[in-house]
Amino acid sequence: MATLLREHAEAKGAAPCLIDDHGPTVSWAEFDQRVNRLVNGFRAAGLEPGDTLALIAGNRAEWYETALACGHAGITYVPVNWHWVAEELAYVFDDAGVRGIVAGHRFADVTRDALAATDGLDLRVALVAGGAADDALDDYDEFVAAHSPDEPADQRLGGPMFYTSGTTGQPKGVRGALSGASDAGPEILSLVGASFAEFTPAHGRTLLCGPVYHSAQWAWSLLPMLNGSSTVMQHRFDAAAALELIDEHEVTNVHLVPTQFKRMVDLPRVTRESFDGSSLQRVWHGAAPCPPEIKRQMIEWWGPVIWEYYGSTEGSVISWIDSEQWLERGGSVGRPVDTIEVIVVDDNGEQVGPGVEGTLYFRNLLGMDFEYHNAPDKTAAAHLEPGVFTTGDVGYLDDAGYLWLSDRKIDMVISGGVNIYPAEIEGVLNIHPAVADVAVIGVPDDEFGESVKGVVQLQPGFEPGDALVSDLGRHCREHLAGYKAPRSYDFVAAIPRTGTGKIRKQILREPYWGDRRI
Repeated sequence: MATLLREHAEAKGAAPCLIDDHGPTVSWAEFDQRVNRLVNGFRAAGLEPGDTLALIAGNRAEWYETALACGHAGITYVPVNWHWVAEELAYVFDDAGVRGIVAGHRFADVTRDALAATDGLDLRVALVAGGAADDALDDYDEFVAAHSPDEPADQRLGGPMFYTSGTTGQPKGVRGALSGASDAGPEILSLVGASFAEFTPAHGRTLLCGPVYHSAQWAWSLLPMLNGSSTVMQHRFDAAAALELIDEHEVTNVHLVPTQFKRMVDLPRVTRESFDGSSLQRVWHGAAPCPPEIKRQMIEWWGPVIWEYYGSTEGSVISWIDSEQWLERGGSVGRPVDTIEVIVVDDNGEQVGPGVEGTLYFRNLLGMDFEYHNAPDKTAAAHLEPGVFTTGDVGYLDDAGYLWLSDRKIDMVISGGVNIYPAEIEGVLNIHPAVADVAVIGVPDDEFGESVKGVVQLQPGFEPGDALVSDLGRHCREHLAGYKAPRSYDFVAAIPRTGTGKIRKQILREPYWGDRRI
């Protein structure tokens, strides 16, 4: 049996491990066996410890099977954003140097297009789950069935490398201590999972109702699984259906983003009143600021099971705050977890004391760190010193040790819990023939928290209007995932820039945000 699953497969056997909201249920014993078959299959195909595999699939059992197989075979897997277009996928395939691909059937066509656009990959495995095989992609189930269910020897730690955009506009892989490429065994991941017992009940039941390619959804579903929690998977979020799944399967824990909160509180009164929810023990939210009134309504409705965390792909969970603490001091993101030291640094690089704002730096006291894949300069820029890193957020610690965020990364837009980086969008818009200069900002949005706005300086001879806006939208969707395309545009005489050429985005944001903290 696979090391990370042995205890649960022996104890639970036929009990459900993975529950699909409109598909088959996989037992713990079946899950363990299929993971073994995948490990043996990957090795037979020539995948080795330290190799990289791209995983582009929806919230389905094959995603977890592949992730756990990589976790026992020393393979680094890249959870791919399934909204990306072929151009974006091809970049990540090339940058990560993938030697394996597992794609869900809904994303098979874009995967094939991306493969055709790569510079030439040394692929050893390319599989499609739930769809027809062809010359580019082999059948996933046939591949699994063709290999031995025996426990593999010499199991090695493998793990995720999440891609996150940065100031350059190009996505960069975050390679952390769990990404693999070392001689460590998979037991390391089980220790991390054990630490999550503080956050989620062991042997509970998790509802996954957000995209599992996101580092938060990965952490709040896969890590509880290592503690014996089964996972109920919702393919596409639907607020009313999520409530039904919680009651039907007696879900104990779930991760939500503020947009999902908003859609739940906006449900008809009869739907909300029919929800029991008594099984819930922990409801975690993060990934974006939550409007205080929405959070208060959720606490009033669901009770004090709402917990907020602050974290990042680079640093995992940094702090948390429960319902009672938040109601007492709304706005804080809580005290840092025991394994994280928060260091606040002023503009002169000096550490400051309680109540003084500065750039937030973090040190993992277990010695865990990260690097940006193929980006040493970006890695260096994110570190104050080895092991002490920042995500660019500004804030302070109060006298009681609670962490407060004063501002976020200046340029990043967080829409519906999704990080959107303007530089990437600006790069696409800048190649449109009508655009002389452009800035992309986030503006308030009642449903999503923020929405993307393009501020455009036109080339001579072009006039603003509906036709141009439509053409800019088509242009963006040809090169970017749809959610990155601006939802609105302003046209200005000139984009304000500093003497060194940097866009003065605060001037552009001011009419929309004013003094409001975001």
